[in-house]
Amino acid sequence: MKKKENKITGGIIVAAGKNEPSPLLKIGSITAVKRIVLTFQQVGISPIVVITGYQAEEIEHDLANYGVIFLRNQQYENSQMFDSAKIGLDFLQNKCDQVIFNPVNIPMFTPETIQGMMECGKKVLSPSYHGKAGHPLLISSELIPKIIKYDGNMGMRGALQNIGVERQWMDIEDEGILHDTDDIDRLDQLLKKHNQHILHPFIKISIEKESLFFNSRTKLLLLLIQDTHSVRSACRHIALSYSKAWSMLNQLEQELGYAVVERKHGGSNGGKTYLTKEGIELLEKYQQFEQNVRQYAKEEFDKIILKI
Repeated sequence: MKKKENKITGGIIVAAGKNEPSPLLKIGSITAVKRIVLTFQQVGISPIVVITGYQAEEIEHDLANYGVIFLRNQQYENSQMFDSAKIGLDFLQNKCDQVIFNPVNIPMFTPETIQGMMECGKKVLSPSYHGKAGHPLLISSELIPKIIKYDGNMGMRGALQNIGVERQWMDIEDEGILHDTDDIDRLDQLLKKHNQHILHPFIKISIEKESLFFNSRTKLLLLLIQDTHSVRSACRHIALSYSKAWSMLNQLEQELGYAVVERKHGGSNGGKTYLTKEGIELLEKYQQFEQNVRQYAKEEFDKIILKI
């Protein structure tokens, strides 16, 4: 039997709007945005990008320890959701095979829905419940460059129509794809069932000697340095102070015994920072290690704990 291809899936959560229900609205004991992050994490979506604008600092504080990347839409007051979506798509286009995109006001779809969408192999896919369309939306990364170029006024729907790709539909028994945070009473009714669906082992992985020197936050810092060539810019995307970032990098290099980043000074725009060959290899191997550990933990959890 041919082994099923394991596609890398990134996630985008748009939480930038000012005149929309707050991403920090509590549903149960956690915020709407955190509930979506947990759902994404349960099925292995990574990287997860949260597009912020209004209440950006509060959202970053709420998710500071959840291994997500923050990108700010500085024009959030004068832009549409599609503009925020394009920021996320632009960042992810060379980092994954497909993307799950979701507005923050639809927080109650289940991990099973996402898993089914990820495995469907479609270029554009939306879920439907009893004939009604819902969120989130799956987009193949090969479509991202054309979507980003679209500058019409019909949003994501217009972009997909413009490039001539047909959206496919997946019928599922998941009412959560329909209900937004305006319908808080219905979300509360779905809460117990949803909490059961997002039950999962939360694994914190670190590499240590006498003290911790590499974890998921270090991984994101290296990933963003590789992308932006700037420690300062990387810090802004993960709510990390500049001094703390350099402290982490210096400790990492000291413990490993080799250089992970290379500083290049000068130029009209100042210096840049790059990952060394060894740094790139470390990042790639850690990501594979992390993925393997999480997959093993999920399989053991399902086999042992969920059988109780």
